[in-house]
Amino acid sequence: METLNFLAQGFDVALRPINLLVALFGAFVGTVVGLLPGLGPINGVAILLPLAFALGLPPETALILLAAVYLGCEYGGRISAILLNVPGDAAAIMTTLDGYPLARQGKGGIALSLSAMSSFIGSTIATIGVVLFAPILANWAVAFGPAEYFMLMVFAIACLGGMVGDKPVKTLLSALIGLGLATVGVDATTGVYRFTFDSVGLSDGIQFVIVVIGLFSVSEVLLMLEHTSTGQTAVKASGRMLFNLKELATVGWSTVRSSLAGFVIGVLPGAGATIASAITYMSEKRMAGSSGRFGEGDLRGLAAPEAANNASACGSLIPMLTLGVPGSGTTAVMIGALTLYNITPGPLLFEQQPDVVWGLIASLFIGNVILLLMNIPLVGLFARMLSVPTWILVPAITVVSVVGVYAVHSTTFDLVLMAALGVFGYLLRKMDFPLSSLILGFVLGELMESNLRRALSITNGDLGILWGSPITLALWALTVLMLALPGIRWWRARSKAKLAHA
Repeated sequence: METLNFLAQGFDVALRPINLLVALFGAFVGTVVGLLPGLGPINGVAILLPLAFALGLPPETALILLAAVYLGCEYGGRISAILLNVPGDAAAIMTTLDGYPLARQGKGGIALSLSAMSSFIGSTIATIGVVLFAPILANWAVAFGPAEYFMLMVFAIACLGGMVGDKPVKTLLSALIGLGLATVGVDATTGVYRFTFDSVGLSDGIQFVIVVIGLFSVSEVLLMLEHTSTGQTAVKASGRMLFNLKELATVGWSTVRSSLAGFVIGVLPGAGATIASAITYMSEKRMAGSSGRFGEGDLRGLAAPEAANNASACGSLIPMLTLGVPGSGTTAVMIGALTLYNITPGPLLFEQQPDVVWGLIASLFIGNVILLLMNIPLVGLFARMLSVPTWILVPAITVVSVVGVYAVHSTTFDLVLMAALGVFGYLLRKMDFPLSSLILGFVLGELMESNLRRALSITNGDLGILWGSPITLALWALTVLMLALPGIRWWRARSKAKLAHA
């Protein structure tokens, strides 16, 4: 009953005219950013973050805006995946496998409307999960001390390498680079200048906004400049534009199963929507067996990853709100938004800032309804946006990025640092280093250091505190398991290959 009272308080916040307007704007912008190939939710949130702060929006309004953009990007990624065979972001890769064949068969409208409904169901189920489980986890997390928090963040970084099986070493190296960037500036404990190279501009450390805009927006602009066009032609969304009840019933249980699985995977720190969509797609393919036409236009192969990636996006808010640990690269950016307002995410957030927390949760319900009502009738408009030329898109992103960074501190040093980080991010992306794990490392860096120092100060430097409680021991075991997963997968693949050649 208490949870329902808090949720009602959240709806009171989310239904304020300014917050409704912001949610509508964020949902539209997020959908547009999501459908443009290569941008994705991190770029969408990163571009609007400095603008939200510069406009002086209250923290709950800013967070509602960013959450609407986040959900909108997850919805929008499917449009280019279905009509262009180019995923808007990595989470939409699995959508291309059956979405594009459906479009080629003249069922583009059905695919777009059904994927929108699957996304809505996935997000709604996951949001209900947030309402039910986030307060419970927050109460449990109060028992965490500095040692437990430090080990939780070590586990979050280990999850990056364990979950991303194709490039675990690069993923972990990227996270370590992020941790290194977090050490730049004055040591808050000793007052020592670290890695500033006698630069006054670096004495306060590298600002979060500069890192996000530089690594994502600027590097994206540089990648766009390599290509004068996408080289693809969108399939026109023709024929029937809305699914029927029989088609909805066909994907019903697949959607529900994938929504639940996506929610659970989203709660895991560092797992993210990409892993959720891949796991659920392969699971549904195995369950379908010979009756499925996965890869040739199976509706279940379209609905499962769409439900999972949206459910995962909502699920990733749980560790962000309750533990202060980002569940994905995008929630890492949202944690940065909270820190800009001097709000520390964690278990006490539910007590100290109930308007922020429950306003955000209530806005997820509202944002999902807005996106469903927006996506089905505006399919034709969004499809035409796929033809936006690079010569318009690149200057637009550049202007928004420069204005956003300059508005925070009004210094040219920030612009130079943004450009340098953009080139660095461009090189990392060319070498296939995942930038989302770098952002996770950067966000967790200061928190890891402060909690480790607090833990060691309690015991006068005795490292035993890091494995002196059942919670820390459990986190150690989970960390080792996550780090061992890539090796286990490699060994199993090698064993299968040997048996196949035997």
